[in-house]
Amino acid sequence: MSVSAFTPQIHTPLTIKPKIKHRQKQKPKSFSLFTTPITQASFSDPFVLQLAETLEDSLSPSVSLQKLRDSSSESLLSTSWPSRKDEPFRFTDTSFIRHSQILPITKPPQLDYLPSINGDTLLPNIVIADGFVLNSMSKVSTLPDGVYVGGLLSNSSDRIAKRVLEFVGDFEWGDLFWSINGLGTPVMTVVYVPAGVKVDNPIHFKYVSVEGGEEGSKKLPVSNPRVFVVVEEGGEVGIIEEFVSKEGNDDKRYWANPVLEVVIGKGAKVRHSYVQSQSLNSAHIKWTAVRQEAASSYELVEVSTGGKLSRHNLHVQQLGPDTATELSTFHLSVGDQTQDLHSRLVLDHPRGYSQQLHKCIVAHSQGQAVFDGNVKVNRYAQQTDAGQLTRSLLLEPRATVNIKPNLQIIADDVKCSHGAAISDLEETQLFYFQARGIDLETARKALVFSFGAEVIEKLPYSFIRKQVENHVKGLLDSSFKGSSH
Repeated sequence: MSVSAFTPQIHTPLTIKPKIKHRQKQKPKSFSLFTTPITQASFSDPFVLQLAETLEDSLSPSVSLQKLRDSSSESLLSTSWPSRKDEPFRFTDTSFIRHSQILPITKPPQLDYLPSINGDTLLPNIVIADGFVLNSMSKVSTLPDGVYVGGLLSNSSDRIAKRVLEFVGDFEWGDLFWSINGLGTPVMTVVYVPAGVKVDNPIHFKYVSVEGGEEGSKKLPVSNPRVFVVVEEGGEVGIIEEFVSKEGNDDKRYWANPVLEVVIGKGAKVRHSYVQSQSLNSAHIKWTAVRQEAASSYELVEVSTGGKLSRHNLHVQQLGPDTATELSTFHLSVGDQTQDLHSRLVLDHPRGYSQQLHKCIVAHSQGQAVFDGNVKVNRYAQQTDAGQLTRSLLLEPRATVNIKPNLQIIADDVKCSHGAAISDLEETQLFYFQARGIDLETARKALVFSFGAEVIEKLPYSFIRKQVENHVKGLLDSSFKGSSH
């Protein structure tokens, strides 16, 4: 087995220390969530601390990750598990995770678990299974000279390691799940693009969840993959992140808790495609943190359809003038799912540009979508052009969407706008199709798919775009068969 199982059991008070663990490594013990409450300092959460210690017990020592683990440990000392009373989680119920039997995954899965995972693509690709890189199934030999893709080296004199460690652990916006990843990640994968180097083919990260509990069980294996991308001045690269279940695991229970950090140098460009189609019984909580230097460009296209609980925390900060950010996201909820996007864009310098388009479809009576988008244009971000638009389509009577667009402007010479719309399909549009001899079901399918296609078509690589189109059409077809319409 590649899973070390535990049930969080809190026996005695935990002593607050500079680090969570200062004791000899032991095999993780089982413990129950529902024992007698213990006396604890008001700023600590016994469940979070016990979970953190259990994650530490499951890991091998790592010199290269020690700084990250230390800062994450210190953060968790004063971080509680989020509840609906906390504003960032007001519409996002995480009790699905909190009341499960969380299982730290301690080693990579067997190779025969992943047949034909790479498909026919000739792109540079990295396979990450349950948080561990499978080097034997990855291919990075086609990269230009000077480009590095691999683990963060422990050699402190390594030039790339020193560059990455300048940024590791200093991100101030992370939450509980960011810190859990920092403490629980077994390895950090690094993408380094030197100054002036253009990587023609995108680097494809395929994250596969292998371990999983059966539907109806309490078992919830957790993985914490972490990737750090550094693109130096004038460099260019495409990043594809694809999150899937192992074939045959479409109904398994697991928790994927990934983090991607991106540092984009002056005049550099990153095109980021993020596709999430994991089990409808899983939890998927993703952090993406992007730092952009002057005149750099970052483009994100996201399509998320999986997860019982799926949340993307996206933070982008422009750190220089003439910087461009474009974010396009499409979320689809076809079951008892929560699809959540919490985004934050911070513009601090003149002539910044940002455009955000968020679209979601809720096609189930118990489905929910959440959008909390914050764009902050600070005092010195003069002549900024910032736009934000969110549109939601509700296809069932009790389907729910909660949106909170937020545009904060301190600068006075700007061009900024935002808008929001929530609706079902318009009768006039359906009538237009029917008046031309097209039956109602076909008309509804065409209109619903075209709603999401505006984002899907922005995926810059044809093979992943076609794959996503077929997947979304299949989900919508299944949804229409069981629809009350």
